[in-house]
Amino acid sequence: QVQLVESGGGLVQAGGSLRLSCAASGRTFSSGFLGWFRQAPGKEREFVAVIGWSGGSTYYADSVKGRFTISKDNAKNTVYLQMNNLKPEDTAVYYCAATRRTIAPTTIGGYDYWGQGTQVTVSS
Repeated sequence: QVQLVESGGGLVQAGGSLRLSCAASGRTFSSGFLGWFRQAPGKEREFVAVIGWSGGSTYYADSVKGRFTISKDNAKNTVYLQMNNLKPEDTAVYYCAATRRTIAPTTIGGYDYWGQGTQVTVSS
């Protein structure tokens, strides 16, 4: 089992920044991928970004490309999501997820482990 714990959410004004963290523990793996998803009220959970477990290749949803950056500290087994120029439409619960798959998934079904989520609220 892999445990994922997110932190760093909060309330921020439009145009501001936040950095989310996701600490992985337990039976972590040396390959696979870590992803961020988000779910706004009344909407389905959607893909945000993904990074290789070793901290390599990254991929972003078009809606966040150029504003969000995913990164990983291998020593701390922690993945980060730096969110800049936040917009009210970025308001959602943000979830961290992990998978052992060898191809980076962008769908919910592609991930085996999930964190509990952290709330991000962007005011206009």
